[in-house]
Amino acid sequence: MTASTTTFTVRRARTSDVASIQALVEPLVQRRILLGKDAVVFYEGVQEFRVAETEDGTLIGCGALHVMWKDLAEVRTLAVAPEWLRAGVGHALLSRLEDDARELGLSRLFCLTFEVPFFERHGFVDMGDETVDPEVYAELVRSPDEGVAEFLDLARVKPNTLGNTRMLKRL
Repeated sequence: MTASTTTFTVRRARTSDVASIQALVEPLVQRRILLGKDAVVFYEGVQEFRVAETEDGTLIGCGALHVMWKDLAEVRTLAVAPEWLRAGVGHALLSRLEDDARELGLSRLFCLTFEVPFFERHGFVDMGDETVDPEVYAELVRSPDEGVAEFLDLARVKPNTLGNTRMLKRL
């Protein structure tokens, strides 16, 4: 079967999916498109993930929604198997993550990406120098989370994010 003749579904990730998620992500880590993560980080965040799988149970895509603040979350680790690119998998995953964000009462989504055209087609815009209120910044800057540092455009994450675009979508 090929991507054009097979259907897929999107569901909440399970701990048994972690090895497959890592396998999907690893080629993108090697190409320096995504940051690498240890297995323990995937297990700690498995509840944030949605996965796309074929009828036979093969994982073909993944993505995570990480809440950063009362109205803000980051779309993380959005990856699709190469043979499934341009088959609607990324769109389906992002749509599900947006639905999850709305369900949580969030109004903004952030991503740090090289895939600017994909995210622009889904309503994300370049953040430019946009910042948050000083009170919120003071709270967020305390977070040890790298995604929060990327959102705030802190200097300590610059070497790992060169060439990426900080994008935001209002829901």
